[in-house]
Amino acid sequence: MTMSYEEATARVTAPGERFETTQVEVRGVTYTVFRNAPPHLRAVFDTARSRGDDVFLVYEDERWTFEQVMRHVDALGALLVTRYGVQKGDRVAIGMRNYPEWVIAFAAITSIGAVSVSLNAWWTEDELDYALDDSGATVLVADRERVERALATPSGRAVRILGVRLGEDGPGGVDRWEEVLPLGAELPDVDIDPDDDATILYTSGTTGRPKGAVSTHRAIVQALLGFGCRTAVGRLRRPEDQPTPDHPPAFILVVPLFHVTGCVPVMLSCFSAGMKLVIMYKWDPERALELIERERVTNFVGVPTQSWDLLESPRFGDFDTSSLVSVGGGGAPAPPELVRRVATSFSKARPGIGYGMTETNAYGPQNSGVDYIEHPTSTGRATPILEIEVRDPDGNPVPTGERGEIWFKGPNLIRGYWNKPEATAETIVDGWLRTGDIGRVDEEGFVYVQDRAKDMVLRAGENVYCAEVEAVLYEHPAVYEAAVFGVPHERLGEEVAAAVVTRSGETVTVEELQAHVRARLAEFKVPTRVLLQAEQLPRNASGKILKRELRDRLVAETATAP
Repeated sequence: MTMSYEEATARVTAPGERFETTQVEVRGVTYTVFRNAPPHLRAVFDTARSRGDDVFLVYEDERWTFEQVMRHVDALGALLVTRYGVQKGDRVAIGMRNYPEWVIAFAAITSIGAVSVSLNAWWTEDELDYALDDSGATVLVADRERVERALATPSGRAVRILGVRLGEDGPGGVDRWEEVLPLGAELPDVDIDPDDDATILYTSGTTGRPKGAVSTHRAIVQALLGFGCRTAVGRLRRPEDQPTPDHPPAFILVVPLFHVTGCVPVMLSCFSAGMKLVIMYKWDPERALELIERERVTNFVGVPTQSWDLLESPRFGDFDTSSLVSVGGGGAPAPPELVRRVATSFSKARPGIGYGMTETNAYGPQNSGVDYIEHPTSTGRATPILEIEVRDPDGNPVPTGERGEIWFKGPNLIRGYWNKPEATAETIVDGWLRTGDIGRVDEEGFVYVQDRAKDMVLRAGENVYCAEVEAVLYEHPAVYEAAVFGVPHERLGEEVAAAVVTRSGETVTVEELQAHVRARLAEFKVPTRVLLQAEQLPRNASGKILKRELRDRLVAETATAP
């Protein structure tokens, strides 16, 4: 007899169990929390010290053991304190692609009570300059490309820079990792409180500039245990739906570490559970298949686009993917057809999806296995630490099954946005997070995300706020009016589109507008579809641009194109 979800959850979180829950008050709000959670991230990293010569990080031909990683963590923590004068609460930025040094830097920074600031590796100089200035970072740990980019900015020239993998002909005037790291040094002692700030992750801003989402140690650790609790509930409820791996658990990292998905549910889960993490230099489906076979990867967590890429690879059948037991992720809804194909294309792997955000430390409702196959349009159900309500525009809960904005409450939420009290007050109300997503919750607790309240494009898991791109388009002298919106894309989910009205007497090409945006914003924010027109954009009675009408027009033109 299959145990109900409620029964399994009650068993897993009962007194004396690993995921036992209790209640605590944080900043005047009472939350349900996991009683046995480590007090801070340093305690999470300390568990790795007992794993010795077990392989932790695999990057290309490099293999880093847990002992090697922790020796570097200790050395970097000592360097930050003794050479750079970093104190508890200071911000230290990380700007690099997925390297083992990113993982080491994150662990070292948070272990000395400093705040890790994750910089998007795709950012332009202007975006990088803004985040360094906004966060007040005093030190930047970065790879060659980000060092060169930072040195071209006022904020980058004002911070101390520790360069990683610079090469012999790399930029001068900065410290080199291999030359200054004091291997053998001890990690300085620091008293860290669960509610001390730990991370700042930047999210695209609705008003043109990104916002720094600030998480505490408690929030991140609670999210980590939330993922484990959900897995434990699934195993207890449907043991037959949990394939037994033939190899030790191993994750492949196919998303950036500067994203919350790569950082928390993937990297930190591997750190805390002692699992191998296989790091990709960049996303390439054939290379991913090679690594899955070579390293006997058991878990694949990415955006739905990447699952599509694996299955659509002409070489999919050339590789042994039998080690995989889970293929899933989040960042965007997955088409039901993708759920079906994942369930039928791998010998053992079960499909899965999660509904999380930067503001929730990636933790939210999760759906996997039989539940996901039976409810392929749902993002799943939550565990007891996360409360979910669907509310109307006035903030009042709606009846079960009715549409409204989805609100979350839990100890895994960010405490707010860095130096942006107005944005914090707008998003977090009495301990509840307004997600900006429109959806419903059914009688069984399954969450369905159906639309977005925010003016945003979700491109392959990347949030692109339309106002940010519009602000850049308006800087072009030929642009009189601009509207940015998303249009459906088979692989990416959505692609960025724009409708532009030119000024009288001015001319501009699509390519010129794209180059204008590309020079100021990251590549993924550049509109790939641009509609140039002479007449004013359609508006409603209150003067608001009718983006849905523009979207429908562009989609229709694409459908009728020869």
